[in-house]
Amino acid sequence: MTKSKADEEDYWNSSKFKAFTFDDEDDELIRLKESRQAVNSIQRLVEEDDDEDDVEKVSWSGEPVGSISWSVKETAASNQRTDREPAFPKIPTDTPSLSKSQSGYSLSSLFKGKTKGGNFQSFTDTLSDSSIRLYAPELRKPKSEYKDYVSDWSPEETIQRLQQGKTAPLEKFRSLQDKLLLLDFAVSAHDGNVITAVLIYLKRTLSKEVLFRELESRQTALRHFIHYLTETKDQRLLLELLRALGRTEDVALLQYKEHLSIADENKRRDFLKSCLSLPFSAEDSAHVQDHYTLLERQIIIEATDRQAERGGKVEIFQKFPRRASILNMPLITTLYYCCFYHYSEPEGTYSSPLNIRQAFKISEKQYFVTALAARAKLKAWLDVDALFTSRNWLGFTRKKSPLSFQRVVDVLQKNSAPTQVLQDYVGLVEDPDMRISLAQKHKCHDIVINTYRDMKDRQQLLGYRGKVGRGSAEERKIDELLNNQQIRWKN
Repeated sequence: MTKSKADEEDYWNSSKFKAFTFDDEDDELIRLKESRQAVNSIQRLVEEDDDEDDVEKVSWSGEPVGSISWSVKETAASNQRTDREPAFPKIPTDTPSLSKSQSGYSLSSLFKGKTKGGNFQSFTDTLSDSSIRLYAPELRKPKSEYKDYVSDWSPEETIQRLQQGKTAPLEKFRSLQDKLLLLDFAVSAHDGNVITAVLIYLKRTLSKEVLFRELESRQTALRHFIHYLTETKDQRLLLELLRALGRTEDVALLQYKEHLSIADENKRRDFLKSCLSLPFSAEDSAHVQDHYTLLERQIIIEATDRQAERGGKVEIFQKFPRRASILNMPLITTLYYCCFYHYSEPEGTYSSPLNIRQAFKISEKQYFVTALAARAKLKAWLDVDALFTSRNWLGFTRKKSPLSFQRVVDVLQKNSAPTQVLQDYVGLVEDPDMRISLAQKHKCHDIVINTYRDMKDRQQLLGYRGKVGRGSAEERKIDELLNNQQIRWKN
């Protein structure tokens, strides 16, 4: 659509664009005017901010330092000046500024080396002019100072960064040689966390064959790797590693530990039976055999006792109900259980304490302590006395114990043994002072009196006379001893 002449004139007068005319100034003149206007506008901004004396700065790359102004470093001819200054020199208020007509430089002439009159001057002449100060951007820092950002570290530097808790990606190390260098530097640093981090990376990026082969010659790293696999419960890879290293006993023990995850006692028994053929050492093989035999025996005893307890015909289960199942209990707990509930059973039965002692080669002292605790708990004092009674080849009986009688007295006292029972065993304590101390503690007066008599200590006996009840049998016994002329007292 063709516009009218009036509309065209109105468009050019109201628009920011001007119509082309031949009366325009040449391009050079226009650029000169624009340069002068830019310099004058900068001068006014500097003068306005001069009162506050606070010119904010940014780096040459445009990153803000303190404000929206530019901050550059002055590059003087002597290369000695290091102080920061504003992007353009401030024009002091006490110095008369150059007028537009006197100024011979503009922004374009500053960078092009051209004066107002149009004459070009060389860049060297511009630098030598004392009235002109040029500002260059800050030079980039050396590459070594940017290592925290460019991540081009060597294996040794990477390990040092990991030790310092800094991020250090390991994926850049792709060759086997670099990966092994990482591992060797980590081991040399003696830092378990760093060693584990490198091992996790190697586990992810190396084949199992290569990894196992290299770890075999690095025992420290190998121990860390085995511990890591154990903690993370990677049983499959751990078994493969141990087999590759030829550690058959460790493989057997690792497979044996899997029984802990089997809840059903019959399945656990069958699993333990399958473990008997594994290549254990002689000592470990005996332990696994005992474990299987014990669990098999416990299953039989548990089934029999559960049935007897439900039937209600066995007195001991009525007076002392079972508190827990015997399944998967240790050997000594099983022996204590059988001494408590099956003490008088014949040796041929599975639940007989003597049968258990013989089957598992329990020592005399261990059996004695366990049986003593179980029978004292039941207050079966005749059974307790029978434990200590032994006969010599002449047929004489005497009390003998693999324990010290002091410990026997402690066990009996904890199970509330009566004074008469305690007195029999306190009198068997060999040390006189210890015997007197225990006798006084448990009020075994006859033991104290007889011991002072055997020691022929009249003064101690007189002193103890005041501790017994007046008119008691103990007081009368002391008086008889004091009046006995046949005793030769030492004091």
